[in-house]
Amino acid sequence: MINDKNLKTYSTSDVVNYYQYLQQLQPAEETIIKLLKNKLSNMRMLDLGVGGGRTTKHFFPLVQDYIGVDYSVDMIDACQKRLSQSYPSIKLRLGDARNLSQFEDNSFDFILFSFNGLDYISHEDRLKALQEISRVGKSGGYFFFSSHHLQAIEKAFEWQHHLSFNPFKTYVNLIMFAFLRGFNASINYPTIKENNYALLRDESHNFRLQTYYIRASEQIKQLEPLFTDIKVYSWKTGLELTTNNKMIDCSDMWLYYFCRIK
Repeated sequence: MINDKNLKTYSTSDVVNYYQYLQQLQPAEETIIKLLKNKLSNMRMLDLGVGGGRTTKHFFPLVQDYIGVDYSVDMIDACQKRLSQSYPSIKLRLGDARNLSQFEDNSFDFILFSFNGLDYISHEDRLKALQEISRVGKSGGYFFFSSHHLQAIEKAFEWQHHLSFNPFKTYVNLIMFAFLRGFNASINYPTIKENNYALLRDESHNFRLQTYYIRASEQIKQLEPLFTDIKVYSWKTGLELTTNNKMIDCSDMWLYYFCRIK
């Protein structure tokens, strides 16, 4: 299964080491801290896909109660080793966004699922995870996550897009295009244009992960039954994309979504 292969990748030593040493928040994450700065101190937070603890050191000191969850035992171990001395009271648990049965309904004021963690399970499991996140979140609470942007990768499947006045750059671009097409033999530019989401092997960790890409308009539709006040932010700038045209034109490879739980 797709998710099993992705889990194996997230449990390999090189990938665990990569996430263990990441430090900085992304601009959109900094934006959300600013938006919630007057509320975080009273919030119980669930940090899904905590990985090596990149987000922990930024959010743990700000919230009333913090729990970090990851479905890779190796990631949890790495996170524990990294943070236990600085934060001896840290609560880290092995868990899966598709089944959060270890948590009761209405348990969290703020749920974070950063670094596109939602994109490494199947479409059906993604919808299941959104249901679980809605269940364990309090009504009126906040959900913030990132997801790969299908429209940003569309052009990568069009070989003309990789041409440049610089011959060396053209050569490198076409090599990467060949890898992208080779790992996604059944997908081409017209196929991408016809669909609202796609499962692709991209450059992440040397094409070892199968990644879910989705159009912003479709992601909003997925969220609407369970969430309200949905806002979309640029990963790179942290600025809100206030119209559908701005979402379409945005070249960021992933976008952040900020919404409230119904």
